[in-house]
Amino acid sequence: MQPMNPTTPKRASHTSRDPGVLQPLAATPADTNRAAANVLERISTYLALRGESPYRVRAYHDAAAQIRGMTESIGELWWQNRLQDIPGVGASIAEKLDEFLSTGRSRYLEEIQRSVPRGLERLLEITGIGPARARILARELNVHTSEELIAAAEAHRIRALPGFGPKIEERLLLEARRWSQRERRLLLGAAWPVADKLVDLLRHDPQVSRVSAAGSLRRMRETIGDVDILAAATTPARVTDHFVRLPVVKEVLAHGPTKASILLEDDLQVDLRVVEPSEWGAALQHFTGSKQHNIALRDIAIGRGLRLNEYGIFEERTGRRLGGETEEDVYRVLGLEWIPPELREDRGEIQAAARHRLPVLVELADLRGDLHVHTDWSDGTASARDMAIAARATGLEYIAITDHSPSLTVTHGLSIERLREQGKVIAEVNRELAPFRVLRGAEVDIRTDGSLDLPDEVLAELDYVGVSVHSAFAMRRDEMTKRIVRAIENPYVTTLNHPTGRLINRRPGYAVDLDAVLRAAATSGVGAEINSQSDRLDLDDVWSRRAKDLGCHLVINSDSHGRGGYQNLRYGVAVGRRAWLTSRDVLNTLPLVDLLSYLTSRQRHNVA
Repeated sequence: MQPMNPTTPKRASHTSRDPGVLQPLAATPADTNRAAANVLERISTYLALRGESPYRVRAYHDAAAQIRGMTESIGELWWQNRLQDIPGVGASIAEKLDEFLSTGRSRYLEEIQRSVPRGLERLLEITGIGPARARILARELNVHTSEELIAAAEAHRIRALPGFGPKIEERLLLEARRWSQRERRLLLGAAWPVADKLVDLLRHDPQVSRVSAAGSLRRMRETIGDVDILAAATTPARVTDHFVRLPVVKEVLAHGPTKASILLEDDLQVDLRVVEPSEWGAALQHFTGSKQHNIALRDIAIGRGLRLNEYGIFEERTGRRLGGETEEDVYRVLGLEWIPPELREDRGEIQAAARHRLPVLVELADLRGDLHVHTDWSDGTASARDMAIAARATGLEYIAITDHSPSLTVTHGLSIERLREQGKVIAEVNRELAPFRVLRGAEVDIRTDGSLDLPDEVLAELDYVGVSVHSAFAMRRDEMTKRIVRAIENPYVTTLNHPTGRLINRRPGYAVDLDAVLRAAATSGVGAEINSQSDRLDLDDVWSRRAKDLGCHLVINSDSHGRGGYQNLRYGVAVGRRAWLTSRDVLNTLPLVDLLSYLTSRQRHNVA
């Protein structure tokens, strides 16, 4: 935890505080109040888990509640030596607050946290478990996590504990499974089709005038928790009634006149909120933006004498409503151009919108081709012809067949002879499907020393060469960096595929100096791939934006292994949009003739 600056203090004449102890970090007084309250609340929680006096536990809890509800800055009170003016804050709690506000840490919290079994605090997030039950579960059954709780309940070990019984055991099992589902981060590629289906079902409800996914899903984050859906209707209760009766519903978790939560067959939780049509834009903005994006917007509103919330944007002095029916209203009143959902992460988009300098982001329709496609010659499931026909049906103008190179035997990598034989098949497909074009390519393994799995004379025969790391992931960071840099310095290499090697929720990327790799790629004119497979999305949005800033062109590829794989391109485009990419930043937005010209001239230049 870092030191905090609650406000810019006005030094009181009667205080002896040293202004040098304040270090700039927190953005607003409200942030500091919230942080101080959280420290006291956590102290209260750990004291309860230790079985301390309930009066002492309650004292910290009540003091936290008082601070959380304050309009005055606790930083100002601290600066004026007035912490004990806060109801419920005595000398002992004031001492804890003073240390936290001075240093950004609480040694007392750290001490009592060490005295409680690791993970036990999180058990309290499961409905039905308070400190007393958590202590019993830990002491009697050594249960400290949701996984251990689920295992104990499934084995019927909880019902025998004093104060529990079969019904409580059954309920705790249900709540623990729900909690685990909420904690599980679902891949964008798994969540989006579900949300898309539900939005479509609600769109056909005559009571619904507008409906959209919201939250991190609308921002197209690579993983999401629950699916959030927002709808507008003049009769919200009818909409929630319809929602909980949809055929996809496994269980209704909550059902009210404006809100409802359901569990689907795969235990994915979906939350619906219904608002008045006049509030649609304000609500959609509120329930889409990240926390920091929304805080920044509220600060702008306050600075203009306005109040912004999910119901609209209002004049603070008169209460007059200035907008909220559309998102554009909200941003316009704040002096901003509308900000695409994918950018709402407080990474400079608000400043750009104030200057009307937001980029025109790349769209799925901008992609003309896909330059990473596999067939049944290696580990794909369809022929080159079928992959070409499927690509054409999605609106693409070209693909590159990039089956694996020889050393990747597990995927039936192509020998030089088979690669040349495949070239003849590709030529036949091109004659049949013209003007659609299949480029001859390969996904070539980068060996541990940085050499490539095919000789240069073979690479020279190809239209497109992507290179990848598929082995020896445990290399030291400096060795892996040298390995990849050497590979992309090969003059025949077009693109570095899935540059970090990560698999989301399953495997972290290998250790590599990615900044150095991207600099080398920019120098060599090698593209960096955004791999659209939902468990890769590699590069991610942060590194894709960095690649753009370094002068790399990006390539958004599906890495398709079957005819349906091209649908993944929308997830790669989402990464590109979150990375502020325009169509000019993405190589495969080029028309075929321009792409061929670029590839030919680049190879001639590099080989010369």
